[in-house]
Amino acid sequence: MTEATDRTDAGQGIEGVLLANRSRIVRFLEVRGAGDAAEDLFQDLWMRLTTRPTGPIADPLPYVLRAANNLMLDRYRSARQRGLRDHAWGERAAADGPSAETTLISREQLAIVERAIAATGERPARIFHRFRVDGIGQRAIAAEIGVSLSTVEADLRKVYAALAAVRRQFDAG
Repeated sequence: MTEATDRTDAGQGIEGVLLANRSRIVRFLEVRGAGDAAEDLFQDLWMRLTTRPTGPIADPLPYVLRAANNLMLDRYRSARQRGLRDHAWGERAAADGPSAETTLISREQLAIVERAIAATGERPARIFHRFRVDGIGQRAIAAEIGVSLSTVEADLRKVYAALAAVRRQFDAG
């Protein structure tokens, strides 16, 4: 018998085992965690086992199931490594922080916002700071400054209008 004939006979033997036990192998893969991908894994298993030259196999079904299990382990390891790599890249990107250009642009925008708030006047700027930054209620601010609640609301509207104009400017630019 020639070497080519040996490969063909061995290939048909593995193919026969795969065909005869297809549903069992697919269930085996599903139980091992393949889920909906079990059919795809069966096809990968078919390609792995039928394209390689093999010699005689004493117990072909356990051989096929062991190969299926190894395929599942390979998939699991690949997915795990991919997850670790993606996580490391994500941490790296977060650790690097913003670029110098992003930092510069943010500082310029902050200065524009601060100037817009200051341009509304000292009292509206102070009321806005107490309300939005310090978290003080509008009634308490009114009592603290000695103005009415409607004055506090009007001053806040004035600052909000200035900030809306700045936002439109940022969005347009």
